[in-house]
Amino acid sequence: MTLPMFPTSDDPGPSFTHLLRRLQGEPPTFEVDEALVVHGTTIAAIRYDDGVVMVGDRRATAGSTIAHRNMDKVYPADRHSGVAIAGAAGQAMEVVKLFQLQLEHYEKVEGSALSLEGKANQLAQMIRQNMPLAMQGLAVLPIFGGYDLRRGTGRIFAYDLTGGRYEETDYHADGSGGRDARTTVKLGYRDDMEREACIELAIQSLYEAAEEDSATGGPDPVRGIYPVIATITSDGFEKLADQDVAERFEALIQRRMADGGGRSR
Repeated sequence: MTLPMFPTSDDPGPSFTHLLRRLQGEPPTFEVDEALVVHGTTIAAIRYDDGVVMVGDRRATAGSTIAHRNMDKVYPADRHSGVAIAGAAGQAMEVVKLFQLQLEHYEKVEGSALSLEGKANQLAQMIRQNMPLAMQGLAVLPIFGGYDLRRGTGRIFAYDLTGGRYEETDYHADGSGGRDARTTVKLGYRDDMEREACIELAIQSLYEAAEEDSATGGPDPVRGIYPVIATITSDGFEKLADQDVAERFEALIQRRMADGGGRSR
């Protein structure tokens, strides 16, 4: 394979996605059977004093069936940012890969990393470019979060199908169980939250979403499958170990049982 060559007057610039479109053209259109499309479900992000917590359940559905029980929905975008995905799973993972490559490509071409605001804008452009596929049933709805080195704080961005980008002040949740997760966070959020309290609130939000939404996967001790939790601070993106997450969910379940919350309705 030979590398593409462009004249200096027609340089595609630091945009990796623009380079791909130049080489491959626009994607074809086709009809999609919604019952066959695998969808990621519930994701959430919460801001705290030192950064952002991002969390996602592991279940993926196709229509009314469980397609996968162990899907990862929280990824590092680069060292100081991350993206959580909901929507059409295959397309969402493709967008994440392109986004990661775009940020790396930009840094190599320009010699410096994009600002967090610039990264959020780049992701918005990718979602906007995906709109023709979204209209055919392959919608991608991510949450982008990271630590803004210039401002010294964590920031969270939400998106709509058209690529609209909206900065959320303190928290956001999306996906099929997003409303239940968001309500739980809203009731428990405080301005002065520290890391541990924020992680516990994120865990509780997914637990409540799984209770109310059949497409959201809760903790699965039998298979050893637990939601993905990551923190993003000035030290970078860090994913919590599975054992740590398992212990936190077990503690939550024990508290619920002690309070009588384990009774069925």
